[in-house]
Amino acid sequence: MSFSPLFILSVVLATLYAAVFHFFWGSSLKQLALYWLAALLGFAMGQTIATVLAWHDILIGELHLLPASAACWLLMALVRRIKL
Repeated sequence: MSFSPLFILSVVLATLYAAVFHFFWGSSLKQLALYWLAALLGFAMGQTIATVLAWHDILIGELHLLPASAACWLLMALVRRIKL
C-alpha cells in the first residue's frame, strides 16, 4: 500500500499543527487526540474547498497551504471553544 506525497505531507502538517495547538492550549491526552482529529478534518476540508473553488494561493505541488492551514486552525479552535 502506497500513499501519495500529498497525503503524507498533509498528515504531517496537520499533526504538527495539532501538536503546537496542544502545546499552547491543551492539557490532556484526550484533548490532543481531539485536536489531532480536528486538525486532520480541517486540513482536508480546507484543501477540498480550495481545490473545488480553484483558489490561487501558495501551492506546494497540489497542496493549497493557506486555506488548508486556516481551516485546520479554525476547526481546532472551534473544538477548544465548545470544550469537547
